[in-house]
Amino acid sequence: MKPLLAAVMVVWGWVGMVQAHALDPGYLQMQHLEGEAWQVFWRKPTVQGKPMEIDAVLPSNCSPRRSERDPQFDGAAWVSQWLTLCPAGLAGHPIVIEGLEATQTDVLVRLTGPDGQVLSKRLTADETGFTVPAEMTGWDVFASYVALGFDHILEGFDHLLFVFALLVLIRDPWRLVGAVTAFTVAHSITLALATLDVIRVPSPPVEAVIALSIVLLAVEILRRRQGGDQLTERYPWLLSFGFGLLHGLGFAGALSEIGLPQGEIPLALLAFNIGVEAGQLAFVAVILLAFAALRWLAPRTAVVLRDPASHGTLVMGYAIGGVATFWLAERVAGF
Repeated sequence: MKPLLAAVMVVWGWVGMVQAHALDPGYLQMQHLEGEAWQVFWRKPTVQGKPMEIDAVLPSNCSPRRSERDPQFDGAAWVSQWLTLCPAGLAGHPIVIEGLEATQTDVLVRLTGPDGQVLSKRLTADETGFTVPAEMTGWDVFASYVALGFDHILEGFDHLLFVFALLVLIRDPWRLVGAVTAFTVAHSITLALATLDVIRVPSPPVEAVIALSIVLLAVEILRRRQGGDQLTERYPWLLSFGFGLLHGLGFAGALSEIGLPQGEIPLALLAFNIGVEAGQLAFVAVILLAFAALRWLAPRTAVVLRDPASHGTLVMGYAIGGVATFWLAERVAGF
């Protein structure tokens, strides 16, 4: 019973952590209409049924600089919209999110200028504002979208849990490299196709199937106790490629919310994908370094964790499967 109790504790710890960090980011969109007019859409996360105490402050030459109405709850967040006049435009002027420094969330700012060019910027507690550039160079676009991709994967607990399950299940280094490579190629394909609107798949079913893919890996981990190679171990690249196609659709959903700059779509798409891969490799490196440290500090524990028939593998299998099942039920219920 002790391993099962430990698994339950790990599951609830994971669920608690995910819920604690699952706070939706804020979203500020400004779209040029004509002349001096800009349409503003401001979305604030909800905290205990009330809007988070942050506010979007527009450049001083814009009037009004912030919403003059109370935000309305749309079932998920608090939103407000208004029309602002900015005689000198936005270039060279600052946009600031007041109160963001006291939070643990972030805000995505998306600006669509008169020429249709899109600027996306992620603001955090450490960087609560920025000055709107006159124009974005190719390097600005590349650096911005690499950072957005990197941040997205590190905040995507389901994608990271899938990669972690692969690390637990596949013990052979070369097979692991093949699985990760296949996963990368697959989600790069669907990310590009969905972002360019070649294929269209509703987001809720995709998110549910992503959770289901993690459940299936957890089942494979638990079945290893019976001995013999499981399907994922025999054909790791095949399953990773298939599941990677699904995860790529999930990445595309996030990228569609951010938007792509007109005239720089291929560069931005490439940069976002590079950011995703960099974040994924950083996560794998941290896990491998942690295990290397464990082998040095507690070699017996490391050996137990590597044993497919050990209680450690049992706990990890149930923990991964428990969290993924929770996500699956939650996402299906959200249909």
